[in-house]
Amino acid sequence: MIATGVVRTWHDDEGWGVIDSPATPAGCWTHFSSVRVDGLATLTVGQDVTFEFESAEQDGYRFRTVGVWPTGQEPKSRTLDEAGSSSAYQSTLTLTFDEPGTV
Repeated sequence: MIATGVVRTWHDDEGWGVIDSPATPAGCWTHFSSVRVDGLATLTVGQDVTFEFESAEQDGYRFRTVGVWPTGQEPKSRTLDEAGSSSAYQSTLTLTFDEPGTV
């Protein structure tokens, strides 16, 4: 479901907040991973937003966002393919096998 609302709280240090909307009584929990903007995935208290949400129990809220973006803008994709790779998300794994019969 898609609705519009206003950001009630946003915790940049923790990456989550709450959106108020008549469509989501008592608020809709949102996480930075659902913020669909270019650049830093953050929201501002008092900001008008459009959001897609689902019914779910999340930290005491009955609703959580699937996607959220500033009202009047198009939602941006947050996939790594479009954003490019980042050394912040790289890892390596090396597997070494013993020869059979050795301990």
